[in-house]
Amino acid sequence: MTAQHSTVSEVMTRDVVTVRPDTPFKEIASVLSRHGISAVPVADARGAPVGVVSEADLLRKQAEQPVGGQQAAPGWPREKSKARAENAAGLMTTPVVTAHADWPVAQAARAMDRHRVKRLLVVDETDRIIGIVSRSDLLHVYLRPDEEIYEEINDDVLEGMLGLEEEEVQVQVHEGVVTLRGEVENQSTAQIAERLARGVEGVVTVRPMIDYAVDDRGRGPATA
Repeated sequence: MTAQHSTVSEVMTRDVVTVRPDTPFKEIASVLSRHGISAVPVADARGAPVGVVSEADLLRKQAEQPVGGQQAAPGWPREKSKARAENAAGLMTTPVVTAHADWPVAQAARAMDRHRVKRLLVVDETDRIIGIVSRSDLLHVYLRPDEEIYEEINDDVLEGMLGLEEEEVQVQVHEGVVTLRGEVENQSTAQIAERLARGVEGVVTVRPMIDYAVDDRGRGPATA
């Protein structure tokens, strides 16, 4: 069985609620509460993203309120500006980090990690919002059953790509953790098997326990 790696289009939320730059503060708060979401994209007249307003952005206004007669501690100028904002244009965080529907889930996860954001707006070729993908959406790939992971590694990777028999390398999968045991002729084959197994969707980690007879990277027979 050959499994196709998930793309953003398969895990994203398509029914995206948006607001406009001139949407008032209280209306944004109402949108977040009504839809049970923690952030809302801000879109221009074309439907292209220009920012994101989160609950944290709204709470800055409350944080700036005096407590017990004392003024709030000084903050960054941008934070102070958001605390005084009356609409989405003043509240939103920019620039927006976007993804495309045909991206592999792994690519979206790397973009999310690189930009340190909790969500990506998914846009089409005209830059219009067509979806949103969150951290929890990307984690769905790790719900893949162990049996499917086993079949892909054993049938597609080891036998299909590397031409290895089951007697040479055995695969065990438990809770997404893959163990490879056996013996092959060349060290490079063992390394390729490990690398390809790590790339299989749903794999948490790989424990390589493959012995080899020859170090074909240029140092002759294996000594261990």
